[in-house]
Amino acid sequence: MKIARFSHGETISFGIVDEEEHELVVLKADPMFAGYEPTGERVALADAKLLAPVIPRSKVVAVGRNYREHAEEMGGEAPAEPLLFLKPNTSVIGPGDAIVLPPESAQVEFEGELAVVIGRVARRVSEADAESVIFGYTIANDVTARDLQRRDGQWTRAKGFDTFCPLGPLIETDVDLANGEITTSVNGTRHQHGRFADMVHSVAKIVSYASDVFTLLPGDVILTGTPAGVGTIVDGDSVEVAVSGLGSLVNPVREAPAR
Repeated sequence: MKIARFSHGETISFGIVDEEEHELVVLKADPMFAGYEPTGERVALADAKLLAPVIPRSKVVAVGRNYREHAEEMGGEAPAEPLLFLKPNTSVIGPGDAIVLPPESAQVEFEGELAVVIGRVARRVSEADAESVIFGYTIANDVTARDLQRRDGQWTRAKGFDTFCPLGPLIETDVDLANGEITTSVNGTRHQHGRFADMVHSVAKIVSYASDVFTLLPGDVILTGTPAGVGTIVDGDSVEVAVSGLGSLVNPVREAPAR
């Protein structure tokens, strides 16, 4: 099932995507908390603006160097345990929103990733039970100021600027993790390609490990790592991250306006 958060007119709503009719079945409330009760209204997909499918109430948890080839291109080995860091929820934007290049950085890079959306409170969840706390999956771009990451020696500033966490366009409740693939393209040229089966740490492992560190809350998002091929983006670029079964997340890149 594909779920959208969208605006239509003056209203922001949630809906189930009817792919055959190219429509959104409007729901009465956020299905993560209120279930899938429809209002009886339908909205044509062409008439809706898709928004970030979730705005984390608490946090975005991310995993670094979770594909071996990406760890190598960053100059190291894949960590024996998931390497966790946080992105603020103020970094989240939706499909079509601009990634804004901050003046503090001269090397902003894309990192296409599969994202997990947590659906219920989770604390010290086993790998076997991890699926039970997952609401669904979406696409993410873990935008990174690479020069600041190197300079700071830790990742908070480099990963945390406003607009540095595009999410969308939809949440899919059922993703084929065994056979799923992800690609990232800039201006139509493919730079990244990875298979979820090649992750060093599986989705179940990541969810379990993160829940041992901090309580995961409904709406929290976990970014599962990026494959090799990251690269710099500049003003005027268009970045597309595509995931099998989930569609594609496209965001333009813009310089920050002058103060």
